Amino acid sequence: MTMKKVLLMGMLIPVVLFCRTEIAPSILPGAAMAQTPAAGNTPVRVEANEAAALEKQRQQLMEKEAALKAKEEELKKLAAGLESRIKELNSARKSMEGSLQTRKKQENERYKKMIKVYKALKPEEAGRLMDKLEEPLVIEMLNQMDQKTAVKLIPYLKQPRVLKWTRENLLGG
Repeated sequence: MTMKKVLLMGMLIPVVLFCRTEIAPSILPGAAMAQTPAAGNTPVRVEANEAAALEKQRQQLMEKEAALKAKEEELKKLAAGLESRIKELNSARKSMEGSLQTRKKQENERYKKMIKVYKALKPEEAGRLMDKLEEPLVIEMLNQMDQKTAVKLIPYLKQPRVLKWTRENLLGG
């Protein structure tokens, strides 16, 4: 190669490189889109915007999921607290029912003993004593007595009490 050719080549190489980067793309198909700054950057910007929007949406979903998990844990704790409270209340209710049954049983035994005492008395004496007691107590005693004893006492009790006792038994109240 001659010196002229080498010099010419040396000058042409930078020109070719310049043409490839600056001029050649405008000659290629689709170069119009590449040359306009808005059109050339739009696909990249759209992808970047979509990616940013998706990332933001993902972050929001993760935050919502974390909040839901926290609420769920809180609800589980509340449910456990309610369950233990229900157990406590059921236990207290059973205890109270047991106490109430025991009390009713004792009360029933006292009534039975008292009825035996009144049954052992003469009907006139028992009627006179029962007339001095409160009306609800007399009515309860009559309810607990056997029919034979009640029949013997009725003539010796105040008639309004006997009538009230009769009404309550007939009406079921």
